[in-house]
Amino acid sequence: MSVNFTGQFARSAMMSNTRLSWKPRETHINIEDSPTRMTTLIRRGRRTDDASDRKEDEDSGRDREDEDPGDCKDMRLTLMEEVLLLGLKDKEGYTSFWNDCISSGLRGGILIELAMRGRVQLEPATLRKKRLLDRKVLVKSDTPTGDVLLDETLKHMKATDPAETVQSWIELLTGETWNPFKLQYQLRNVRERIAKNLVEKGILTTEKQNFLLFDMTTHPVTNTTEKQRLVKKLQESVLDKWVNDPHRMDRRTLALLILAHSSDVLENVFSSLSDEKYDIAMNRSKDLLDLDPDVEGSKANALEMIWAVLAAFNKS
Repeated sequence: MSVNFTGQFARSAMMSNTRLSWKPRETHINIEDSPTRMTTLIRRGRRTDDASDRKEDEDSGRDREDEDPGDCKDMRLTLMEEVLLLGLKDKEGYTSFWNDCISSGLRGGILIELAMRGRVQLEPATLRKKRLLDRKVLVKSDTPTGDVLLDETLKHMKATDPAETVQSWIELLTGETWNPFKLQYQLRNVRERIAKNLVEKGILTTEKQNFLLFDMTTHPVTNTTEKQRLVKKLQESVLDKWVNDPHRMDRRTLALLILAHSSDVLENVFSSLSDEKYDIAMNRSKDLLDLDPDVEGSKANALEMIWAVLAAFNKS
């Protein structure tokens, strides 16, 4: 940086060997998945508080604040990976043939995961659009997440004009649309792609099984410890650590309970409990899922996307 001095001020400064200094102030802007630092040189007397920046910093890390301290960063799973892991049979390596809900449940997990990472949000509520299902999904940031499914969905959302609602996106990503021009939004081979991610993380393995008329790729569970940890976390959230208030729960745990129910794999989570604890867990889960999404989504500190996804599944 060069500073030009002219006139009497420059001559007097050089003659008196006066040292002029500027004190740098560092302004940190935390952006998830690609943190950067900006440093600006300002005059010593000019110091202003930027409240909006501080609020953005706090919001960007809110979805990480209640992480299980036992989780390893390298083993951190997405909501979609957790739902699929809960639905897989440990030894067989595939989900139940009768489960036709998990596909839409995984798409709902994609929407919530994008919202938790600060990539999408619902449009602000208005007098005409108060209900969660009436409000469109807006792209807040198109910064890549590093997850192929999330980035593919984000690309579709950015290119879509006008924007779509949560329920519409779940249907489009699943391929449940009569509009041939919107079939391009369908995410294909989602379960297989998620399973491959879990294989890379050392939780699943890949095998070939013969089913009389056809061969099928299966993914048995090899890291049972990770799945047991996940099951235990959900069990404790409605038993020992039950707080009877969804807004005091860890957001990811709340989202996973809703997605597990919507994907019809919640039974797998509670099946190992005793009869008494099973009844308690199911009743508390039912009380949670029977809450009004529009009411809960309007409360302070609520992540609207979680409740919008629940509202979409309740309607379908």
